[in-house]
Order: sequence, then structure tokens, then C-alpha cells
Amino acid sequence: MTEHMRVRLSRGDITEQRVDAIVNAANGSLMGGGGVDGAIHRRGGEAVLAECRALRASRYRDGLPAGRAVATTAGDLPARWVIHTVGPVYSTTEDRSEVLASCFTASLAVADELGAESVAFPAISTGIYRWPLDDAARIAARALRTAPVRVPRVELVLFDATALAAFQAAFEAR
Repeated sequence: MTEHMRVRLSRGDITEQRVDAIVNAANGSLMGGGGVDGAIHRRGGEAVLAECRALRASRYRDGLPAGRAVATTAGDLPARWVIHTVGPVYSTTEDRSEVLASCFTASLAVADELGAESVAFPAISTGIYRWPLDDAARIAARALRTAPVRVPRVELVLFDATALAAFQAAFEAR
């Protein structure tokens, strides 16, 4: 475990990141979907889908639970691995922030097990799962700062300027 973790934020396409592992904001089925999940499956190709099918046929017959993480090959992506994690759907009646935080810490733990030196994360749960950007950014910043596992280089790759601004504000706050 390294002592320090460098976190960099940028606006961009996570499927183009040249890192050891990219994190997929997956759905529980692991079979692809919309947003980041769909983009990763399309760009990663059949190899990613084949490994996801194998995971569903063995360890995750009922799907990957929210807050957990599992790795597959990255197929045709420039990364070596895809770490799939399922974010929680936002709720106004139930606090699911620890599940969202777990998406980051569990993904880092998987990256560490793989020996990854660099990991790229998207803004997990902020799309179709409707998590408010400012809150998701705050949770991500806290989770990455307090994670027991430190991968030397973490990239947060945000899709648009609004998401980038929210995450920058969260990481600048102490």
C-alpha cells in the first residue's frame, strides 16, 4: 500500500483513459446499459461482455450488489481492466450514502488486488440513478480521502463542466 494517493480531476471520456483500470458505473446485471456502462461495454467489446456473463453464471447469479466491485478484462479499451461497481439509486427517504462511498472504496480495493497503479472513476450514481452532483462529489471525496487502500494515481473523469465543477468544489473543501 502506498502512503499517498494523487487525485486528478478532468472533463473527458472515461473510455479513452490510459490507466490500468477504469471504473464502470454498472447496473447489477453486469450486461451493459446506458450512460457510462453502455459506453464501456460498446468500446470494450465482446471480451468485457463475455467475462460479465461468466461472472453472472458463477459468483453473481443474482447480479452484483450495490456498493460491491468486481474486475474484468478491458477488452478493446486502452485500460487493462474494468472494475464494475453498482451505485445506489438516490432516495429522499433512505440514506444510501455509505453504499455510494463503498463503490469507491471497494473499487480501490479491487484495483489494489490487481496491482493497478492508476484508476479512473466516473461520477457514480449521478446519471439515471439521480444522485445530486454536489452530494455525490462530497461522498466521493470523503471516500477517496479515507480509503484504507491507496492506489498511487486516481483520475476522476467527469462527463461535463457541471460535474467537473461540483467535484472540484468537493475536493477543494476540507
